[in-house]
Amino acid sequence: MSDTTIPAIHVTQQTSQARRGRLLFTAASVLLLGVLLLQILDAAEVTSLGLTSWRPLLYAYIVWAVALCAAQVMIRGEDGQRAAFVLPAVLFTVAMVVFPTVFGLYIAFTDWNLSAAAGRRFNGLDNLRALFSDLYFWNALLNMVYYVLAVLVQYAIAFGLALLLNAEIKARKFFRVAFLLPLMLSPVAVSWMIGKSLMEYRFGPAATLARHLGWDNPAFFSTPWLARTSLMAMDAWVSIPFMMILLLAGLQALPTEIKEAAKVDGASGWQSFKEITFPLMLPVSVTVIILRIIFQLKLADIVINVTAGGPGGATDTVSSFIFREYRDRSNVGYGTMLAEFYLVIIIIFVSLILKVTSRWLQRSN
Repeated sequence: MSDTTIPAIHVTQQTSQARRGRLLFTAASVLLLGVLLLQILDAAEVTSLGLTSWRPLLYAYIVWAVALCAAQVMIRGEDGQRAAFVLPAVLFTVAMVVFPTVFGLYIAFTDWNLSAAAGRRFNGLDNLRALFSDLYFWNALLNMVYYVLAVLVQYAIAFGLALLLNAEIKARKFFRVAFLLPLMLSPVAVSWMIGKSLMEYRFGPAATLARHLGWDNPAFFSTPWLARTSLMAMDAWVSIPFMMILLLAGLQALPTEIKEAAKVDGASGWQSFKEITFPLMLPVSVTVIILRIIFQLKLADIVINVTAGGPGGATDTVSSFIFREYRDRSNVGYGTMLAEFYLVIIIIFVSLILKVTSRWLQRSN
């Protein structure tokens, strides 16, 4: 066998393997599309195959995902092997995030109340029209403005604590662990320990202390502004340690030579913070604030357990309002429309924040 024959055989084998890979992927795709079509026809009651769940589509998707990874290796060789390490994460995201979102969009345009005997039926834009005329939803959305603005106060407190724990103080390690304790607790546990026990207006220790100080009726959740402030305080107590630990990590990563040079030049502590520490911490600060805002936009557990949105919706968040729409009214179609609409608002809002902060940081540098 000549030397030129071996490469030719190798190329032929690669071509044959690539052909088998394409055939495998095509067969798996046909299977997936066929099962999807059958599921849609059965859900629309065009056929009566008895597919009570979407489990067959899940199995077909798993087969298609395995075939896709194998086909990549067979068609692209080493490049396909590298892609096979990334594809499982991408396919899992599609299955767990993209598909539920798209399916939720379909549900959002249906009239589906679990307490009604009619079942699910398409109702067009009725849910969207109801959303725009729902004053309780817009009230909850307005409340989110207050909760998001409270993040700035939480950031200031967290920055102060991070500066304190970064300084040479006694028992610094103890205080670091002590300040992190609220972060280790579940918000549900905090809502019961503080909101339902400590701040209970009849026998709670906080209410008893308030009476001794001259407050006749220490009901922390009776008036709108006080209830909202109390919830913000509880939420801050849980969330500030998260911001503090990230800011502390940023402070410890700052170069010490610059601070030492500022001391030699006679800069005071405030001047050193204003001209050196704070500007250098801007990228970390922006990241911390954005992350905290994203978490704040999902605030629900403390509100649901302590006030259930009261009094009169004053403490409602969008998430807690959607939760009650599902739980109390069993209105799946309208609740899903609220969730999808809120998702769009979050995406637009966070994208604008990222764009504005990116430009601001570029100008600062």
